[in-house]
Amino acid sequence: MARLKHAHVGLLFAAFTLLLPVSAFAQNKALTARQVIERIQSQVGVPWKSDTVDTFKTGNPDAPVTGIAVTMMATLDVLQRAAASGNNLIITHEPTFFNHLDKPDDLAEGETDPVLAEKRAFIEKHGLIIWRFHDHWHARKPDGIQAGMVHALGWEKFQDAANEHLFTLPRTTLAELAAAIRADLHIRVMRVVGDPGMEVTRVAMSPVAAGFGRETKALEMNNVEVLVVGETREWETVEYVTDAVTEGKHKALIILGHIPSEQAGMEECTRWLKGFITEVPVNFVPSLEPFWVPTTAASSRELRTK
Repeated sequence: MARLKHAHVGLLFAAFTLLLPVSAFAQNKALTARQVIERIQSQVGVPWKSDTVDTFKTGNPDAPVTGIAVTMMATLDVLQRAAASGNNLIITHEPTFFNHLDKPDDLAEGETDPVLAEKRAFIEKHGLIIWRFHDHWHARKPDGIQAGMVHALGWEKFQDAANEHLFTLPRTTLAELAAAIRADLHIRVMRVVGDPGMEVTRVAMSPVAAGFGRETKALEMNNVEVLVVGETREWETVEYVTDAVTEGKHKALIILGHIPSEQAGMEECTRWLKGFITEVPVNFVPSLEPFWVPTTAASSRELRTK
């Protein structure tokens, strides 16, 4: 009789738990930031390195995730928009604190710097967990940033099968090519070195700050006419291409700007993450291009006389 009574109680408890709302167990089953990153590590397709900048920068990795914001650069503007939309895990490609290692040691006032302090205060107030995804996203085959940029430009069918950075485009002029790239990537400020009317077809693209050595290696290739980069030092590659143009060589340089040159790569990352993270929203939050072109005609002399 006692056994039947206990069995009856057990059945009633089981039935009761089935009637409870899912939220009663949500706290125990919520996806944490650490679990999200573990999934990324298992899915990225390259060995995970211990020496990497792809680490947590702020927040509690074991906190439940309410939403994921993926971005090119975790500017304060991006963080404000992400938090307002209910995202507390920020996956950023570039640093948050003005330094590759997210250690702003070059700031004269250090942690008391007013810009840094206000940004940290906002992050803490909204409980944001920031994790960087740079080294391993670039290490993918194909490079995750490069793949996203190629997709945004619609250049897949022009890509060299043996080298993902080389493209053979339909013949056009340098001016037309630059205008098309600017329109496709929604760039406000683009800089170009070379003859606008020069006809081109062979392009090399490196949407990062690749450095003088790798940039000139591409330009030294006889059939590469245009190099498209994110950013470069003006006394290095810019001067090199300027001299090449003066010498009459068939060379040109298109500088996209850092954010426009990798933004589509993190939009590609957002699509990729949605393939294996379904418990919480995954949102792409674009970084705003910081530069603009002045349109007023007032000269500095006119401004001084006002």
